Amino acid sequence: MTAPATPAYRRLSVEERRTQLLDAALGLFAHRAPEEVSLDDVAAAAGVSRPLVYRYFSGGKQQLYEEALRSAADELELCFTEPPVGPPTERLGRVLDRYLAFVDQHDTGFSALLRGGSVCETSRTTAIVDEVRRAAAEQILLHLGTDNTVSAVSAVSAVSSTDGIDGTTAPGARLRMLVRTWIAAVESASLIWLDEEKRPPADELRDWLVDHLIALLVVTAATDEDTANAIGALVAYEHPDGPVGALARRVLPLVNAAAQLT
Repeated sequence: MTAPATPAYRRLSVEERRTQLLDAALGLFAHRAPEEVSLDDVAAAAGVSRPLVYRYFSGGKQQLYEEALRSAADELELCFTEPPVGPPTERLGRVLDRYLAFVDQHDTGFSALLRGGSVCETSRTTAIVDEVRRAAAEQILLHLGTDNTVSAVSAVSAVSSTDGIDGTTAPGARLRMLVRTWIAAVESASLIWLDEEKRPPADELRDWLVDHLIALLVVTAATDEDTANAIGALVAYEHPDGPVGALARRVLPLVNAAAQLT
């Protein structure tokens, strides 16, 4: 009886081997806190020896974690990229769908990353996370109306300016603070969602977060011209039966009742 043929061994290139090890590390860091993952774990997951892991990541576990984090951050940033087509709240809904899917797929690792306190946390890892937050803020501002969006450079900067490149008006401090506050709220809600065993369902959480941003915009618009202009640009592209209209219909009776108290 002839023995089955053994598959031919293929030596991986340097880049292929690094990618293999990073993928193995990402799979482990996604569902375990960084301090609970060892190089032996990564080697076993990749089907290689521990010395081979060291050969490609001479900085040991810390270097491997930081590079895995960088790879995850790049993936997360892509979640926020959405073509400026259609109603802004529908675009935001698609962004949140991708973001919550990422959170779902990287549950324990996501919690460890945002809560901090890990032995693997350094100024470099913190900078990577902050970069994702800034990229998210930039994308949200881009969808709040062309007259109030800001260039990539200005959106990240804390310096207020009148004009961005191409003559667009940079958002004021209140609008920038609003967006950053909302992003912080999204992060907190995501962590609570994980603690609550991913309840409510992701689509309900998404809709609530969209409503949250609309509410923040409306409240801030009452005292800030930049935000009022952003609201005007947003509403111009919305459908009457979309999230803005639906929220307005739910909230209007409460506003009318409050007005009768004055």
